[in-house]
Amino acid sequence: MELRQIQYFVAVAEELHFGRAAERLHIGQPAVSQQVRRLERELHTQLFDRSGRTVTLTPVGRALLPEGRELLKALDVFAAKARRLATQSEATFRIGISSALGGRLDDFLDALPDGGAGTRFEFQTLDARTRLEEVRAGRLDAAFIRGIDSAPGLRLLTLWYDPLVVALPASHPLARRDVLDLADLAGLPLRMASRTDNPVLFDTVLSACRKEGFEPPLGPSSTGLQDTLAEIGAGAPAWTLMYPTAARTVSSRRIALLPLEGEPITICMFLAVRETADPERLEVLTETSAQVRRKVAGELRQSRRPQ
Repeated sequence: MELRQIQYFVAVAEELHFGRAAERLHIGQPAVSQQVRRLERELHTQLFDRSGRTVTLTPVGRALLPEGRELLKALDVFAAKARRLATQSEATFRIGISSALGGRLDDFLDALPDGGAGTRFEFQTLDARTRLEEVRAGRLDAAFIRGIDSAPGLRLLTLWYDPLVVALPASHPLARRDVLDLADLAGLPLRMASRTDNPVLFDTVLSACRKEGFEPPLGPSSTGLQDTLAEIGAGAPAWTLMYPTAARTVSSRRIALLPLEGEPITICMFLAVRETADPERLEVLTETSAQVRRKVAGELRQSRRPQ
């Protein structure tokens, strides 16, 4: 018995005409008649009554028609799933990243279904604004992004919260401590991006300082982390805040990096995707983001426990 024989049987049963069934199947009528007769021989029963001027189903044919349709439906589901899996296995995800993701990018890749096996990735290191523009335009499937709380046309999937680290001159007396209270920094100028360039970071840090009872004097706006660190390392009386992944790349002995005591100042890292993204790709990215979020949150809880 062959699946095409079931297909021909269902077509004739629905058309009750071998010629119309052949047209529907885009094959010759003799082939349809031949395969239906072979099926009847295989089943040792007659499916159609051909004795009159019209074709009719026998009682056995009527009873088998629902099962025949179910078989063909199952075949369609089987084929569709095979195509979907083949597409997934060949999928290429284009992801926009920053230059300071560090091991967090490994966490993201590890969290993918099957560890990302069979999936290709193309990473592009771009500035934040360009990353978002490329996702909106469909030239990127997703982008890692910090320092925003909304993005029109995009969905923001929470990945993790970065506890910010203080950077100040290694020659400053505060640099000899293991941890800092935020209030200890009240007299030092704060160097960071302007509110225009990074409103979420600016507002978060200023709000934390005000909660500690001081308004930090603002130094020149940071135009780039490396330039700011170079000026601080040269002895400028100032401090700034860094993401942990970026802090791990600092090798200058003239810079001291210290955590803040108590409740940390955190900034959320998101994965930005289009609201109209392909549902299957969106499902993969949503589940992966949730896995990363749980993993990083667990690590942070563990690190805060008393030793």
